[in-house]
Amino acid sequence: MNGTVTPSAALVLEDGRIFRGEPFGARGTALGEAVFCTGMTGDQETLTDPSYYRQIVVQTAPHIGNTGGNDED
Repeated sequence: MNGTVTPSAALVLEDGRIFRGEPFGARGTALGEAVFCTGMTGDQETLTDPSYYRQIVVQTAPHIGNTGGNDED
């Protein structure tokens, strides 16, 4: 073990259901409408699109992040 603690996150829905996972991006509490993005590509563009402001974007493609990000965009 290297002593690193993996941060945790929770998505708490209005009906009380809780989904736990690992966070990325800014830390803290966020409130918003959960919306789904079903595209197989374009995840980096979705996360930076201002039309999703104050929304929690749920990516449905299982491979999101496997190839890394594009620093040029």
